[in-house]
Amino acid sequence: MYTAAVLDHFKNPRNAGDLPNATAEVEVSNPVCGDILRLSVRVESDRITAARFKTRGCVTAIACSSYLTEALLGKSPGEASTITPQQISDALGGLPPATMHGSQLACDALTAILAKL
Repeated sequence: MYTAAVLDHFKNPRNAGDLPNATAEVEVSNPVCGDILRLSVRVESDRITAARFKTRGCVTAIACSSYLTEALLGKSPGEASTITPQQISDALGGLPPATMHGSQLACDALTAILAKL
């Protein structure tokens, strides 16, 4: 059911944990399934220089959170705002419709954090 990319990000999450001296931090949740994502970023000279996450949720939610932190690095907030749930799904090899909520949760966190920058 899961692609190799989803399983890789789930088993070997990138940028998991806390981010000391974060510029912004948000926590979002999916009330339907109960997944929770805390996203932290550090911005320097209008570029995202660090991103960390902590996710309590399903395989897809964790994988999408991990992927998002990698995708944000080096981007300006404006560039980051163009990331969509479908782009996250595509980058992870395509998520089945039943698991697209993981990429939506990641984008909800992205929208929330960009509003704080």
